[in-house]
Amino acid sequence: MTTISLKISDQDKLFLNNMAKFEGVTLSELIRSKTFKALEDDYDARIADLALDEYNNSQEQSKPITALWNELNL
Repeated sequence: MTTISLKISDQDKLFLNNMAKFEGVTLSELIRSKTFKALEDDYDARIADLALDEYNNSQEQSKPITALWNELNL
């Protein structure tokens, strides 16, 4: 496993230690899980924005859901 060093203020370290204690996890686990969750959420939001832009810039028009049901014989 690789180690990453991070410089933070004493006040930030105290806050992070208190949050880790509050969450019932180690400081390392808190930073790892919260960082990855935030990055994954940011990635998902960017992908959604790109997909929406692509849809808005396309010539396709949306259809009512009933049209899809008819195509699928539902």
